[in-house]
Amino acid sequence: MWTSRCTSATATRRRAGRATASTSTRPAPARCTRLPAPLWEAFLATSAPGGPIGFLTERLDELVEVEEAIAYPHASDPSEGHYAVDRRALRRLLLAGLEDVVHFGAEFAAYEHTADGRVVARFVDGGRVEVDLLVGADGVGSRVRRQYLPDAEPVPAGVVGLAGKVPLTAETRGWVPAVLQQGMHVVVDPGPGSLFTAAYRPPPGARAALAAATGRAAPAIDLPYLLTAFVTAPRHVPPDLDTDDPDALAALVDGLTAGWHPTLRRVLASCDPDSRGASAFVVAPGIPVWEPSRVTLLGDAVHAVPATGGLGGNTALRDARRLTRALAGDPADLVGAVGAYETDLREHGAAAVADALAVRDQMLAGGVWRTRAARAWFRLCARSATLRRATFADGDRALSRPRAWELAGT
Repeated sequence: MWTSRCTSATATRRRAGRATASTSTRPAPARCTRLPAPLWEAFLATSAPGGPIGFLTERLDELVEVEEAIAYPHASDPSEGHYAVDRRALRRLLLAGLEDVVHFGAEFAAYEHTADGRVVARFVDGGRVEVDLLVGADGVGSRVRRQYLPDAEPVPAGVVGLAGKVPLTAETRGWVPAVLQQGMHVVVDPGPGSLFTAAYRPPPGARAALAAATGRAAPAIDLPYLLTAFVTAPRHVPPDLDTDDPDALAALVDGLTAGWHPTLRRVLASCDPDSRGASAFVVAPGIPVWEPSRVTLLGDAVHAVPATGGLGGNTALRDARRLTRALAGDPADLVGAVGAYETDLREHGAAAVADALAVRDQMLAGGVWRTRAARAWFRLCARSATLRRATFADGDRALSRPRAWELAGT
């Protein structure tokens, strides 16, 4: 992954954890750099090793383990490496040093245009901010998008995720399968769904490093855990499921994995109740090209990416850097800069969505014969590095590879 941090005059307002719109009061000049060295070092100090990518059967038989050297062939460049990152740590590092331009405490309501072409963002508390450019970075429920592009409302993606975290304590490490305690794994099952796991085992001192880099007390990011996400089709989830009831969620997952290895079922049953959650994923629809203006969108607000692809956060970060870079150009051509950004956004966003939907289809394929074919291929790949490389390598044209402008250092 790459991480960038762009310095510009941007204000983000939030209330009760709900992200709202970003307002840019000065489109140029803006200076975009990679994450400053001290924060990059803190990022490394708070990130766990990425580890391999493996595939297992529901009976805990190992099919193939893909080494990082194949899955991430460009990882010799630290910015192209594979990291397991705690979301809370990443968010704090990206906000560090921006305290004077990032504000909290107001909920976006609507916007309107002024006679001279500027934009006024209105907030629920009665506040108003007049800006040159309004950026809707307010997620899948974006109020900016609903006003600006009402036909772009996300639609059901046909997949539900049932997530949880198993704390990797001295006790659980004694029985959680060793193969699951590093890297990422997918359990391939012919039944109603598949399981994704990812181990987070931060380096010693991660919490202290985050506190030192941000100048504030850090959350408990130094506690290792195993993330679990069971992915299934909506028809396997009761329509009246109480997603706030951890016992109901645990019972549902237990029922959907009734034929699995007892240890895998124990892993799923051992998730911290407070970590359990369910989400019916949504996806951005195909929408016609729109004319650029002094209102634009970013991340899931415009191209909602189902979590099956694991690309939503990276795509939003890429959008942010591309937009800031565009705004660093001619201040007299703000709309032109936005148009250039949106052209790239549509291309990259559509690719991310397509990738996530392809993974969805693979994880929900099910069926005895499809599963047998997939397992046979994985076992062949386990015997041949050439096949593993052909099947799993991140090629030069892969979605996650940076474009030339991303490597230019500005």
